[in-house]
Amino acid sequence: MIHIHEKTLQDLEFQTVLQQVSELCVTPLGLEKALEISPYKNKDDLYLSLQLTNEYLSSFYNDNRIPNHGFDSITKELKLLRIENTFLEVHSLKKIVSISITVNAIVVFLKKFEEYYPNLNAFASHIEVTKVIIEKVDAIVDRFGDIKDNASNLLFDLRQSINKIRGKINSSFSSALNTYHNLEYLDDIRESVVDNKRVLAVKAMYRRKVKGAIMGGSKTGSIVYIEPETTLQYSRELNNLEYEESEEVIRILKDVTNFMRPFLTLLSDCQNLLIDVDVISAKAKYAKSMNAILPKISEDKSMVLRDAYHPLLYLNNLEKKEKTFPQTIALKQDSRIIVISGPNAGGKSITLKTVGLLQVMLQSGMLIPVHERSSVCLFDRILSDIGDNQSIENHLSTYSYRLKQMNYFLKKCNQNTLFLIDEFGTGSDPELGGALAETFLEEFYHREAYGIITTHYSNLKILANELPHMLNANMLFDERTLEPLFKLVIGQAGSSFTFEVAQKNGIPYSLINRAKKKIERSKVRFDATIAKLQKERSRLEKTGQSLKLNERKKIEEADKLEEINVKIQKKLESYQELYDSNQRLIYLGQKVNDIAEKYFENKQKRELMAELFKVVQIENSKRKKVSAKQKKVIKAKETQVKQEAEKKVNVIRKKKKAEKQKAIESPKPKPILKIGDRVRLEDGRAVGSIDKIEKNKAVVNYGMFTTNVSLEQLELVEAVKSK
Repeated sequence: MIHIHEKTLQDLEFQTVLQQVSELCVTPLGLEKALEISPYKNKDDLYLSLQLTNEYLSSFYNDNRIPNHGFDSITKELKLLRIENTFLEVHSLKKIVSISITVNAIVVFLKKFEEYYPNLNAFASHIEVTKVIIEKVDAIVDRFGDIKDNASNLLFDLRQSINKIRGKINSSFSSALNTYHNLEYLDDIRESVVDNKRVLAVKAMYRRKVKGAIMGGSKTGSIVYIEPETTLQYSRELNNLEYEESEEVIRILKDVTNFMRPFLTLLSDCQNLLIDVDVISAKAKYAKSMNAILPKISEDKSMVLRDAYHPLLYLNNLEKKEKTFPQTIALKQDSRIIVISGPNAGGKSITLKTVGLLQVMLQSGMLIPVHERSSVCLFDRILSDIGDNQSIENHLSTYSYRLKQMNYFLKKCNQNTLFLIDEFGTGSDPELGGALAETFLEEFYHREAYGIITTHYSNLKILANELPHMLNANMLFDERTLEPLFKLVIGQAGSSFTFEVAQKNGIPYSLINRAKKKIERSKVRFDATIAKLQKERSRLEKTGQSLKLNERKKIEEADKLEEINVKIQKKLESYQELYDSNQRLIYLGQKVNDIAEKYFENKQKRELMAELFKVVQIENSKRKKVSAKQKKVIKAKETQVKQEAEKKVNVIRKKKKAEKQKAIESPKPKPILKIGDRVRLEDGRAVGSIDKIEKNKAVVNYGMFTTNVSLEQLELVEAVKSK
């Protein structure tokens, strides 16, 4: 059984979250229900609520948007249906029809897309899709909200009679108007309207000469308003018919209302479903506004929140276009309690509240703004002591109040409890308060409770260092500016930077020195060591960020090289195809050349044709049949590859030509030729050896003959090996 104390919800500003969620509802009843959201007491109900919100959230990102769920409340109509002999007015019937159409659309839609919304479909499946209510009301009410003439035979007859009488009233009034106008009994305005009836505007002096009922007069008394006698008779008849009509309308409405009474439960369920859908929709919209997700819920007691944002702070900063710093924090069986220390205004309390508020939101069926690789667990109790709790009404000091809170914690704390305490142990003498706080913390530890506390007490930092399942943590500060970096670092206690902050704020150095002398030397050294370690941690953090940036650049470069490699591979494949094609054509050319040479020798035409035909048949057997369109594509591809290859070959040819030209322009120094060197003429192929050298001429021995050649015309092929 899960129970989260009201005080915890108040400390974590959960009501502000509900206020923001309720503003996203589209109906007043949905808004009311959203403000009543509270942590679920049953795990099954909680899991279902989370799944429903998560499925509704997914509808914002796919093409199957859930139909509109807006409706007008039918609470009064439901109350009337429970009372016998009552009837619903037309506007009430139209509201019921509207709600039936809306619910039918949602239920049918969810059934159709059950694969996308399995839990929402199951949640709405108890509602029966029925059109009889809609058809019954549509049969008697027109689109303008009036009862139709053909709603009953009697009503049809009565309205026919009413129309006839109205016609007679108009004609009799027109007749009287003309008669008395000709007799000059009427005023210039001739007629007027009194109590929705046309009346004659008779001059006061002639009022006795006009037969009819006096309906009133003008303020000056110069005009008397008279309904003519003939019209009066028809008016009485019209009143009787209109009374009968209203009676028949009431009878019809009673009939329809009685028809609806058996559907009372269904209509109540329909409204409740739409209220629930409105709240689910509001929670999904709230989740979307802060990129919230449903993290993995682990059965074992371990919680890892990666890049967790405080919802209220995130949305507030989003409005101001300011950056919000996320936190990463983990509570596991081997690290159940985290002690956060460090200077004020560094974000300790926000970290504490972030964890608490996200846990409460999750256990109330709401999605939370964390990284998708986060995991959470459920706690039976969440206890908190945050903020200044001095109670004027109860005449309690902060310390007395905190002791009462600790007493409550000691009664309720167990292995299924999460406790959150801000500024643990403050409010009393530092030595004594610290000792008592240490004892409380030890007790929570031995009960295997999970928790996060913030403190300035050194003894609590030392305790966290000594106990195996308790960790120190601190908020990073810039070592130069002493500005907070709003980043939580686990595994190391934080310095309060007491003297450093004092110096930064202009407190004279002499006073700070005097203060240092007043406290134990060991305490100053301890705090200074922690401060030094924090500065080192901050530097390492910056180095780590720099390394990450370099790693990202390297990955990007590797991706680019991979892309280039793929392109080169494709080009190689294309060139290979071109090479194979050219090789085939060379082979065919050689084959045809051989056949032509043979024909040249024997002049046998038949043999020539047979050989050529054989070659063509062999080649055609290798070909595949392709359509003209495919042939065109292949041809285009081949042409493109050839053009590319030709471009590259031209570039290579130009380079070689340039190199050759360069070689000609700057000839290499000629080697000194000796007797025994193997040589050849510059333009020749025959290789000989030098037998004798005399006056720039050499005797070259070619084996069969010898010749005298100028040394300048000779090229060295192989120098004689020196013995």
